[in-house]
Amino acid sequence: MENKMLAYVYKGEGELALEQKPIPKAKEDSAVIKMLASSICGTDFRTYMFGSKKITPGVTVGHEMCGRIVDIGDKVKGFNLYDIVTVAPALGCGECYMCRKDHTNMCNDLKTLGFDYDGSFAEYMEIPARFFEMNNVNPVPAGILHEDAALAEPIACVVNAQEFLQIEEGDNVAVFGSGFIGCMHAELAFASGAKNVIMIEPNRARLEEAKKILPRIHVTPEGGNPADTVMEVTDGIGVDVAVVACSAGPAQADALKIIAKRGRISLFGGLPGESTGFLDSNIIHYKELGVFGVHASTPAQNKKVLSWLAEKKIDVNKYITKLYPISDIKEAFEDIKNKGIMKAVIVF
Repeated sequence: MENKMLAYVYKGEGELALEQKPIPKAKEDSAVIKMLASSICGTDFRTYMFGSKKITPGVTVGHEMCGRIVDIGDKVKGFNLYDIVTVAPALGCGECYMCRKDHTNMCNDLKTLGFDYDGSFAEYMEIPARFFEMNNVNPVPAGILHEDAALAEPIACVVNAQEFLQIEEGDNVAVFGSGFIGCMHAELAFASGAKNVIMIEPNRARLEEAKKILPRIHVTPEGGNPADTVMEVTDGIGVDVAVVACSAGPAQADALKIIAKRGRISLFGGLPGESTGFLDSNIIHYKELGVFGVHASTPAQNKKVLSWLAEKKIDVNKYITKLYPISDIKEAFEDIKNKGIMKAVIVF
């Protein structure tokens, strides 16, 4: 292998830069993957736009990936050279209360690829020993496109949210936000038996793009009140489930207005800055609502999504708008910013 590689690095103070870094070498209990595909997620984009206090300066960003093992330590068990793998990026300690209950994404000392460890926007990435020890490394079944496998992690986060929501046959569902995450919430809701999914999105172009990909969804008429559409579709009852798949406090408040009694709400999108004052606890109280948070995903949820991809239960390739080489990663972020593309994937 060459001695240097291209990597997209967080420099601190909101600055990201493409630079040369040494290619990592495997230790006796770690491995190095040659990156095959790495997807840009909403968190990466927020870092690009606003910076992040959570990322250690000097760390390579990115955490949705698929790669081939090209260097592996003698003490790594269950994996071999040239295996194609994904890595669940949220690493638990394995010892705290939440880790012992297999909710490693809720670890008291959570560490994450692309935040605490060098991530996937690089030609090579080391998989530290703890990721193998905690079963965060998953083999990619044969027949899955590399760029599709890179999307297993964000879909696993959707799975995490929907395990709380328990969507059932005949449920009516509203999704705030028509990006990739919103569309995957709609897809999985239909797969669970949802009767109707109403997509709520102020950006008309994004909403129409989602409608092309998912013709079954209901969308609000241009200039119309989303609540009117919800009540029309649900015969005035409201939705059984509302997913706020966007980082907008007013959308959380709107979810309370359109939810039916005894409904369930997922606050999927975290809010930047001030995050209080959007939820009316009296509405939650008198409607007997369940309100759920969600953060990241577990290794098991990532493995479940890979099995779905292998079995062709979900089709994610249709969401990938464009593939970019690592040298054009800044262009990819600018295209997300200016063109509103659904999903950009860096390929190597």
